[in-house]
Amino acid sequence: MLVQLSIRDIVLIDRLDLAFEPGLSVLTGETGAGKSILLDSLSLALGGRGDGGLVRHGEGKGQVTAVFDVGLAHPLRALLRENAIDEDGDSIIFRRVQSADGRTRAYVNDQPVSAQLMRQAGGLLVEIHGQHDDRALVDTEAHRALLDAFADLTEAAEGVAGLHRAWREASRETKAHRARVEAAEREADYIRSSVGELEALSPVDGEEEELAEQRSRMMKSERIAGDISEASDYLNGQGSPVPHVASLVRRLERKAAEAPGLLEETVQALDAALDHLSEAQNQIEAALRRTEFDPRELERVEERLFALRGASRKYAVPVADLPALAVKMVADLAELDHGAERLKQLALREKETEAAYFAAARALSGKRHHAGAALAEAVMAELPALKLDRARFMVEIATDEASAAPSGIDRVEFHVQTNPGTRPGPITKVASGGELSRFLLALKVALADRGSAPTLVFDEIDTGVGGAVADAIGQRLKRLSSRVQVLSVTHAPQVAARADTHLLISKGPSGDDKGRVATRVATMDEDARREEIARMLAGASITEEARAAAGKLLAGEG
Repeated sequence: MLVQLSIRDIVLIDRLDLAFEPGLSVLTGETGAGKSILLDSLSLALGGRGDGGLVRHGEGKGQVTAVFDVGLAHPLRALLRENAIDEDGDSIIFRRVQSADGRTRAYVNDQPVSAQLMRQAGGLLVEIHGQHDDRALVDTEAHRALLDAFADLTEAAEGVAGLHRAWREASRETKAHRARVEAAEREADYIRSSVGELEALSPVDGEEEELAEQRSRMMKSERIAGDISEASDYLNGQGSPVPHVASLVRRLERKAAEAPGLLEETVQALDAALDHLSEAQNQIEAALRRTEFDPRELERVEERLFALRGASRKYAVPVADLPALAVKMVADLAELDHGAERLKQLALREKETEAAYFAAARALSGKRHHAGAALAEAVMAELPALKLDRARFMVEIATDEASAAPSGIDRVEFHVQTNPGTRPGPITKVASGGELSRFLLALKVALADRGSAPTLVFDEIDTGVGGAVADAIGQRLKRLSSRVQVLSVTHAPQVAARADTHLLISKGPSGDDKGRVATRVATMDEDARREEIARMLAGASITEEARAAAGKLLAGEG
């Protein structure tokens, strides 16, 4: 419920803080005092359309804050969680800042939100109804929701919506699979030959890099093997210097004995040279062995590498993607081979979900038709006291299975006949503004607190009526207020007398140095209420008779 409304610099209001209680609160005051400003401010705080003209003259911006006490199980909390808005605590705070240049900023629990989200959230908390803003009756989609709420069919309707989603999903999957099978059938020969070719090729992840490395290594070996072989022939062949050096060493060793100290170092150097030549022979032979490869292996590597790259060009994918392509084509072939069976299974599931949906939708439709008669009877019972005793209220339900929707197979619309002999028709086209408000009140009473926001606001729905009809409106607003919070802007003393809280709207000097006027709101005690109701009865000149009549109304004797 709404617990507090704070307004700053909106139209005639400079600073206003209002606390609201459960039950029925009425707002009264002379014409022009600013009752509509309060409702415009509340609407702004709930995400209504902003307008720079709402800002008090001479100010740069205005602000409205509405505080609500919201139960932990209320749907609003789930909506806030879905949008990452903090919802801890009992209270939810809506704040709207309106700039004079027309821009607005919206906040829920001090977190910035879009005006659209604010409207969606506010609609879960407050319904504002007037002679020209009866959204519950203008929107025919709301008619179905109200009927479901009246008959406790909301859960069943949600079940039908779930079955409709399952049916649509099954239909979508069947359609998509059928398209895949048909496409595969058109390419059947190509797929089969491709699968055979790729299976024969059997590409492996990373194979191209490995083959390219092997080929490069063997080709390098082939290029340097000739030089290594020539070196080997020189060191080990007939022209090898080793035997000549060895022979020379032996001769010098013999001569060294004849001339001591003359040839020893030379002999040692030649011995070292022989050792190095021997080591070089060994290294050359080892290098020659390492460059040895089978030319047939190079041929095999090149053939494999060229085959992979040829397949890459043919299928327009990198060589690295050939294994995945092979898997996909095998799957496509399997889908082609088994597609008909799978399609049959999917079609059966689609048919089963469709049958389940229509079974539930028909059952829901039957309950709606039964509930429609009961709702019409309940609303009709309220009409005589509201001076609509010659009117008829009807719940028209058009059932069309060809128009299956998440909400079912029914189109629900409220029709009325305002006078005997006239043609019944949609309530929004047949009923006048005042009649529409009274039909709405009768409907709200029949629904009790089902299908309703926790706070209902009625803006002058008693306009144009008086006496017994105004008293009947007051009785019904009072009955509604036992189940939901009700705020009513009224000119009817019979309505005002039934209030739990009576707020007086007045206008006077603001007290600032700019000579502006300001709207004030005061909560009245019993004496003040009696005087205000007397004014509503008598007009500008309040008589003792009016005060006495006001006392009777407050005592419930009116």
